[in-house]
Amino acid sequence: MTESFWVRGALITFTLLFLIVFLFLPLAAVFVEAFRKGSDMFFAAFKDSDALSAIRLTFLAAGIAVPLNMVFGLAASWCITKFSFPGKSLLLSFIDLPFAVSPVISGLVYVLLFGAQGWFGPWLREHDIKIIFAVPGIVLATIFVTFPFVARELIPLMQSQGSDEEQAAVSLGANAWQTFWHVTLPNVKWALLYGVILCNARAMGEFGAVSVVSGHIRGETNTLPLHVEILYNEYNFVAAFACASLLALLALVTLALKAIVESKFSGSVAPAAGQ
Repeated sequence: MTESFWVRGALITFTLLFLIVFLFLPLAAVFVEAFRKGSDMFFAAFKDSDALSAIRLTFLAAGIAVPLNMVFGLAASWCITKFSFPGKSLLLSFIDLPFAVSPVISGLVYVLLFGAQGWFGPWLREHDIKIIFAVPGIVLATIFVTFPFVARELIPLMQSQGSDEEQAAVSLGANAWQTFWHVTLPNVKWALLYGVILCNARAMGEFGAVSVVSGHIRGETNTLPLHVEILYNEYNFVAAFACASLLALLALVTLALKAIVESKFSGSVAPAAGQ
């Protein structure tokens, strides 16, 4: 680099100040406010039945959405990178759709489809099936906003790897399942785990789409982010920041896992790039 010492120093200083003001200070403020009235009040926030219900629902939605998106991401990536078929570019565009559409809009779409006055609302009501303002709607909204993460981590890697190894395995007599399990999956395992971590982080922290379809029913359809909003609006600041600190802690754990997987992922890709 040919930049002068002052230019480098100014860029580094600006970057550090930006991180401190917009990332570290707000994060620290969450934990400070959560413990402002002592640890007893902090832990009391998690003994509330509504808080426990919100935590369970958050993990339930993520526990359903992440495995489904992992399977979808693997299948879509394998199809897109290993085969040629009409509509491939359209499929890629659909995968990117949640990145382009506001989460609130995606929630409204589900209301339009499955709400009481929606397209399928009368049929669902006749069969006593409730999706909107119930757990199924929350799971559907979570799946929608998170399904690109795994596929978008796998597709570039699988494209760069090509299909030579799979073709060699097939020529040696391996079937499709054996080729996938023994050739494709080992080559993409770190990228897959990386995508799963990002998908899980988004699933647990999703607010917009879930807020639209949940109905904000305390103890039933509130996820942890929605529960934080309700507590804050009720001026129950200690409980609100205590629950928010749990989300922040999950984010920090996710960040640590992401860094570990990223180092493994980079290390596994580097030798291939040098060949």
